[in-house]
Amino acid sequence: MRSIWNGAISFGLVSIPIKLVNATESHAISFRQVHVEDGGRIRYRKFCELEDREVGSDEIGKAYEGADGAMIPITDEDLGSLPLPTAKTIEIVAFVPSDRIDPLQMDTAYYLSANGVPAAKPYTLLREALKRSQKVAIAKFALRGRERLGMVRVVDDVIAMHGLLWPDEIRATEGVAPDASVTVRDQELDLADALMATLGEVDLADLHDDYREAVEELIAAKASGEEAPQVPAPTGGGKVLDLMAALEKSVREAKESRGEQEKVAEGEVQPLRGRRTPSKATPKAEPGKKSTSTAKKTATKKTATANKSTSATKKTPAKRATAKKTATRKRPA
Repeated sequence: MRSIWNGAISFGLVSIPIKLVNATESHAISFRQVHVEDGGRIRYRKFCELEDREVGSDEIGKAYEGADGAMIPITDEDLGSLPLPTAKTIEIVAFVPSDRIDPLQMDTAYYLSANGVPAAKPYTLLREALKRSQKVAIAKFALRGRERLGMVRVVDDVIAMHGLLWPDEIRATEGVAPDASVTVRDQELDLADALMATLGEVDLADLHDDYREAVEELIAAKASGEEAPQVPAPTGGGKVLDLMAALEKSVREAKESRGEQEKVAEGEVQPLRGRRTPSKATPKAEPGKKSTSTAKKTATKKTATANKSTSATKKTPAKRATAKKTATRKRPA
C-alpha cells in the first residue's frame, strides 16, 4: 500500500515515525461522459477568463474569493509557513472511552505504519497501551491543506486512525423528525421486537454489493454483443395501509426465509391482545361424533358384507343336494 503522508505520532515526549496509508478502497464502477450521437469522449478543459485560452496544470494556482469578488492569491509557501505544529505530526491530545465518539463524526479511515526499524518499539508501546486501557486516542493532524481531528485505535495488531469531523461540522437535528404527534401502541412494539428477533444478526462479511454485480454483468453482456440480463422486479413494497398487518407479514416472511415453522398466531406473537387473526383451518369434529359421510361409508360396507355372507349360506345346501343326486345316479344296478 502506497503511503499518502509521512510524519510522526507525538505521544507526550515520545515521537513515533509513521507512514499514513488508506485503510479503505472504493469498488464503485465509474463511467465516462460521451457524446450520445457518436460516442466521442467528453472532456473538460480549463480556460483563463481574461485571456480566453486553455491553460495547463503548471499555470494554475490557488486564490480565495472575497465578498466583493476579488481574488486573493494564496501560495503553497504561504500555507507552509503557517505556525501549525500538526503539519507533520499527529498530536495525541487525550484518551477517552470509544463510546464518547459520535458515529456521525466518523470520516476516512487510515492505517498507521511504523516507518523504519527504530519506530517498532515505540509503535508497539502505544499499541499495547491502547489495548490495555480499552480507550481510544484523540489526535489533531494536518492533511491536504487543513487541520483535522482524528481517533486513534487498534485494529488487530495495527494502529488505525479515523478522521473525525469537527463538532461544529455536524448539523443539528432540528426539523428532521416528523412534525405530527404519533403514538405507537404496545402491540406494534411487540411485533417490531418479534421481527427484530426473527431477523437476528448477520456477519457483515457475508454481505455484498448486488447493484455493482448487476452493473458488471450488464457491461460484460454489452461488450460481448449479448442481450442485457433481465433483473426480476422487486417484490413487496408499496404503500403501507395497515402497520400491524405489514409487521405480521414481515415476521411471517422472515421466518419462512429461515426455514422456520410459521408461528404468527401463536408463540412470539401470541401475547398480542386486541387483534384477532381469522383462522383458515378446517374445523375439527367434536369428540365422540363421526361425520355423516364416514357413517354412510361404514353402513354401506357392513350391508355389502352381510349380503355376501347370506348369499354364500343359501348356495351351500343346493350344492350338497346336487352332489348327492349325482352319486345316486352312478351307483351300479
